[in-house]
Amino acid sequence: MRKFFLSFLLVLAGFAASAGQVTVAALGDSLTQGYGLRQGDGFVPQLERWLRANGAEVALINAGVSGDTTAGGAARVGWTLTPDVDAMIVTLGGNDLLRGIDPAVARGNLETILKAAQDAGVAVLLIGMQAPGNYGPDYKAAFDAIYPELATAYDALLADSFFAGLAAADDPATAAQYMQADGIHPNAEGVRRIVETLGPRVLELIALAQPS
Repeated sequence: MRKFFLSFLLVLAGFAASAGQVTVAALGDSLTQGYGLRQGDGFVPQLERWLRANGAEVALINAGVSGDTTAGGAARVGWTLTPDVDAMIVTLGGNDLLRGIDPAVARGNLETILKAAQDAGVAVLLIGMQAPGNYGPDYKAAFDAIYPELATAYDALLADSFFAGLAAADDPATAAQYMQADGIHPNAEGVRRIVETLGPRVLELIALAQPS
């Protein structure tokens, strides 16, 4: 009986430890999925290690799909938001830009994602993307405004740019050394820098998702 009681206490202790853990789904495209990198060097595993090293009890789910647009994210957000997901990072829009998709369409898809998270009671960190100038000033203004406006409307946390950690403010060209040969995806060191910049914002997300 004494052994049974001790075993029961150990089970309870294990449950209590896991109960404090926050599960975060990272919904995104190849930037989230870790395109071109060894498994441990991708965004999700590096971010999870950084968060744990900084005291967070967290488990990350890699819900990144290479080539995904905001439409793809909207189509699969329902089954991404399983009951065990407490928070979500959304990094989508890069492939919309590559395809020149109408900003109004991208906005609608991201709004679908944020509304699904809101309905599920899941906190969100929305990571912004900025349009290049070659689409014209009207396109750029419309696209760039999507992220801050939706973050405000849906009370989501906002990070201005996925790539903010790569370039010095006075020398954007320095980002090239942290990119893979395609010039689109970060290399392992680039991901490390991205994680160091986004990590504190993700810690805020985890704090929001903690049970009160």
